[in-house]
Amino acid sequence: MIDKVVGSAALAVADIPDGASLAVGGFGLCGIPTALIQALHDRGTRELETISNNCGVDDWGLGILLADHRIRRTVSSYVGENKEFARQFLAGELEVELTPQGTLAEKLRAGGAGIPAFYTPAGVGTQVSEGGLPQRYNADGSVAVASEAKEVRRFDDRDYVLERSVTPDFALVHAQKGDRYGNLVFHAAAANFNPLAAMAGRITIAQVEELVEPGDLDPEQIHTPGIYVQRVVVVGPVEKRIERRTLTEPEARA
Repeated sequence: MIDKVVGSAALAVADIPDGASLAVGGFGLCGIPTALIQALHDRGTRELETISNNCGVDDWGLGILLADHRIRRTVSSYVGENKEFARQFLAGELEVELTPQGTLAEKLRAGGAGIPAFYTPAGVGTQVSEGGLPQRYNADGSVAVASEAKEVRRFDDRDYVLERSVTPDFALVHAQKGDRYGNLVFHAAAANFNPLAAMAGRITIAQVEELVEPGDLDPEQIHTPGIYVQRVVVVGPVEKRIERRTLTEPEARA
């Protein structure tokens, strides 16, 4: 078996070129590969296409790449927590392919499974299937690029839209534990999108908080087998931020 551990996040992302497509794991700010994103930012890589549930917040996660105009296009499901994202999109500086969350998950999973496309009921009867959804604006607010109509086919008594899967150049993921062979274990909600991104990437880079030796992980508890992972970098405990903090007033609890 191959020892896939590399010495640093900088080394792990050193060959990601300008213009690369990236699947990035995590959900909101939970389980995002912050060390790998920071290393990519430090390297100066630009013109990236990201495929991720969201695009971070203004000063964290993918948001740091976005703030420096390193992302030219993103495929995302939820983008409501990043003001700079909204500004760039409406100003025509960023191309955005909004995708239903479950469809985005299946695009990644299917890509990793070697399935080029699939039918889903999500989006039938909307601009997701009929086309015309703005993806890039001109500076004057007019639509520069709009989504194209997709094939719709009827199975039994229901319509389904054909969606293409994705196989990006690289995938960046965060795991709680990993071994030298690339087997990964994710913690709680960090399992959202990280296993799927790991499957889809042609080259998958995993940052892990804890490195264990081969054989230490219970095979039945491994979420992503090492066959999907090409590089592992140990980052130790990472800062975990809260995307939106909500508090209950004392009188409301009475």
